[in-house]
Amino acid sequence: MVRANGAVSLRELARVVQTSEVTVRRDVRALEAEGLLDRRHGGAVLPGGFTRESGFPQKSHLATAEKTAIADLAANFVEEGEAIVVGAGTTTQELARRLARIPGLTVVTNSLLVAQALAHANRVEVVMTGGTLRGSNYALVGSGAEQSLQGLRVSRAFLSGSGLTAERGLSTSNMLSASVDRALVQAAAEVVVLADHTKLGTDTMFQTVPTDVITRLITDEPPAHDDRAGTELQALADQGVQIAVAGASGNPGGEAVPARRQQRRDVPLPAPRRGQLPGPGAAAGLRAAAVLGEQAPGTERARVADMRRR
Repeated sequence: MVRANGAVSLRELARVVQTSEVTVRRDVRALEAEGLLDRRHGGAVLPGGFTRESGFPQKSHLATAEKTAIADLAANFVEEGEAIVVGAGTTTQELARRLARIPGLTVVTNSLLVAQALAHANRVEVVMTGGTLRGSNYALVGSGAEQSLQGLRVSRAFLSGSGLTAERGLSTSNMLSASVDRALVQAAAEVVVLADHTKLGTDTMFQTVPTDVITRLITDEPPAHDDRAGTELQALADQGVQIAVAGASGNPGGEAVPARRQQRRDVPLPAPRRGQLPGPGAAAGLRAAAVLGEQAPGTERARVADMRRR
């Protein structure tokens, strides 16, 4: 099944051979030891770093919970009234289902599945590229798709792929898909990659987005025993990629995940000039400064104490 499809889920294997997932997982581990396949979270793929691309039915069953969490988090980075690009993939399809609730969006896509997810969203305008239909992932590819993106400019692009490494960035197994994804990137001011932890450290044939072009990675938290994913996350953060981890309290890149339309920034009040009388709002200002002083480093505390004496 792996040789025929490129990838297979443990759940599907258990159904086909009519046994438990525990038994399948044990046998997959034995097959990996013989070099016949590589294990992935929730499934298995062909051995070697440059894996062939699996079809949509197989990919849709891999890491489904992780893709859902990533899509939930990614939707928080989209604001009302934005114009964005959404590429093809099972994770971006999950994102599209959540974008249907954000009014005033314009979504440019080459994915029939993304367009279908937004087809009944009355407040979202969907713009599809031209091109030739690629049936394995229901995406429009080729020169027609690339030409339709010329002259386009949007705020950000949301893309997925087959693998992501700090050395090469995002990659995919199909040349036509990679070419269209590069055209999507050229149209966006920012590039956001959606990739679950099973894709971290995996390298495939065609580079889509080099690491230095990726603005942000949205992923899930790797299992504690997955050293490769954790190492790759740190390497990406070291190269300046902002990391947002679904379900985690913090991020390797030090970025706080925004809550849409709830961002707040506290600005310290300026100290009154020497000899200047405080105005009517001085009491409130001093109270605010006192609170700030309790949280500020030494120099700020000294300034607040000086204000109190005055």
